[in-house]
Amino acid sequence: MLNDVHRRLKNMFERFHAHIYYDKKSRATAERVRRELGENFQVVLGRWHDDPVGPHPGSMYQVAFEADQFEGLTQWLMAHRGGLTVFVHPETGDDLGDHRDRALWMGRLLKLDLSKLG
Repeated sequence: MLNDVHRRLKNMFERFHAHIYYDKKSRATAERVRRELGENFQVVLGRWHDDPVGPHPGSMYQVAFEADQFEGLTQWLMAHRGGLTVFVHPETGDDLGDHRDRALWMGRLLKLDLSKLG
């Protein structure tokens, strides 16, 4: 029965975003994490946002990736995020639900401004 559940959940979401948060002191670590993500995974690296954007309360960049990268990429981030806060959510088309109900955090939980999502 557990294998049936695993098979159903394995491909529940097709696409994901990881948001990597940084500040002036941790920018070099964020640069390393970004570089290594690009070297080791099939990802689309978003722009650097030094100011808050959308619901995100601080400096960050986005990493977009497909479901087949999820397991390896999230485990890699757990081991190599260098103390940075990371927010991961699926891309289902329901921005509010993706950011509020279907997300995971690594590091410090930040307060998102969910009012910007509808």
